[in-house]
Formats: sequence, C-alpha cells, structure tokens
Amino acid sequence: MKILVTGGAGFIGSHLCARLLKDGHEVLAIDNFDPYYDVALKERHVAFLAEYSAFALERGDIRDASWLRETVRNFAPDRIVHLAARAGVRPSIESPSEYSDVNVTGSINIFEAARLRNTPVIFASSSSVYGDSTRVPYREDDAASTPVSPYAATKRAGELLAFTYHHLYQLPIICLRFFTVYGPRQRPDMAIHKFAHAILNDDAITLFGDGKTARDYTFVSDIVDGITASIERAPELKFQILNLGGGRVIELRELVCCLEKIIGKPAKINWQSNQPGDVKLTSADISKARELLGYAPRISIEDGLRAAVEWLREEA
Repeated sequence: MKILVTGGAGFIGSHLCARLLKDGHEVLAIDNFDPYYDVALKERHVAFLAEYSAFALERGDIRDASWLRETVRNFAPDRIVHLAARAGVRPSIESPSEYSDVNVTGSINIFEAARLRNTPVIFASSSSVYGDSTRVPYREDDAASTPVSPYAATKRAGELLAFTYHHLYQLPIICLRFFTVYGPRQRPDMAIHKFAHAILNDDAITLFGDGKTARDYTFVSDIVDGITASIERAPELKFQILNLGGGRVIELRELVCCLEKIIGKPAKINWQSNQPGDVKLTSADISKARELLGYAPRISIEDGLRAAVEWLREEA
C-alpha cells in the first residue's frame, strides 16, 4: 500500500514509518519540523529512513489546506495516518488558540483531503479525552465530555469531526486513543525521557502532587502494532474509536523507582504541588481493540524502560 503519515518525523511517526517500510509499503511522511523541541532531534529520527527507496519526506504544514490537498492528490495514498498534532497538556493551557489551530483546523484539512479520494484515515487521539473519569478502566463508550485541558478538548473535537466526516461522506476513520506512549526517540518534554535523563546526569527531577498519580504507559512498538492493524482493517471497520493502552497501570513514584533500579542510582526529587490540567489516573480497557484488531501489548513496563534508558545512554 501507499501510506501517508502526518507527523512522520516525530516520536511515534518515525517508528511507524520504519515498520511500514520494513513491511513493504511505500511511505510519504510529512512534517513541518515545528521547533516545539529541537528540530535536529526530529531530523535524526528520520535520517536512517533515507536508505529505503520507498520512503519520501516532505516538509509542510497541515494547516496549509491547498498544499495538503495537492500533496494527497499527487501521492494518491491508500491510507492516511494522521499523527501530526500540537502535543502536551500543560503547554496547551498557555497557548490554547495554537492548539486549536493545529489540532482542530489541521485535522479538518486532513479529513477534507481524504474525502476527495475516499481515503481511509487513522486518527491519533489521546487518553486525555476521558478527563478525570470515575469509571475505571476507561471504556470507549464513556461520555468523554469533560476534558480538563485545551489539548484534551482539541483531541475530542478531532474525534467528533471524524465521526461527522464518516456520517456525511462514509469516509472510513479509526480514532485511536493512545495511553501515555514512551520508548526510544520519545519527546524530551515527556516524563519518562525527562526523569531518566535527569537521573543519568545526577540532576533533580520535579514530581507533582503526592506521587500517587498513575498512568497506563504504552511502549511505542505496541502502539505501532495497533496502528498497523488499523491500517489493514480500516475499510471494513468504517468508523471506530479504540483504546490502545499498555495493560498495566503504574503510580508515578513506582515509575521513578523502576528507573532508579534500571539506571543504578537514586533520583534527586523536587516535590511540587499538583499541576492544572493533569489527571489523577489513566487506565485503558483494551478489550475492543483486542476484538477488532487483535491488539495485545507485549512489552512490560520494565522492559520498555530498559529500552528507553539504553537509547538515552547511546544518545549521550
């Protein structure tokens, strides 16, 4: 298949492109190389993909509707995987309009370009849409009507727009709610990357609250498994919202303890009060993804953390 990946130079995008190329697909990655974090990191993420003759990379912004339509028309993809987004809960509180512009307007442009060719779309959503849900684990039929950050609200808006495009144009779209993805090439602003990097360098880490907030951490290769299964099944599934989680919830303090054991030294911790926009818990019910996609996370938190730390050591 010919597959277009938005945000293809990012953390998840670069892993996905590598998997698709190894599986024999033709891949066009588009990315605007937003300086949200060091652009050189993104460039390194995709540099090794140049060895594949079936890979191409274009620099462009999904907010540029005419460029996007032309790119989709010229490449004529069989599937679009829409990963590009402005990410991060806390920064979204400072710049809500920018998050809306990229995550909502940009997604509309993707859906518009896709409907012109009836190209199935895999849309990257987020567990943040559940807000502080009281029903655990989180199920896709939960209301998801109380997001507690602008980032979460834009991701829920993307899901609603996805349904609208499916309803109006019968466009096949699968919305995947990712649960705290981590692993090699993770963004530097994300917790596991920050914590491991700080411990390795004898720097202090900042923890918020009492250390009892908990997350369903998902290793990046498991997420890629879910995406690739969605690519295969999108036309027959038509419209679905699916959780992709790691299968185990771990408290913040326990996470840090795991990193301390793997790295072999204690963390220096700077405790701070709770941050607005953060949720206390994420926990995925993955039974629907298991049924429809055959999704089964394989990487334990311990093995995943070891891989992440090993990558950081190699990068140092």
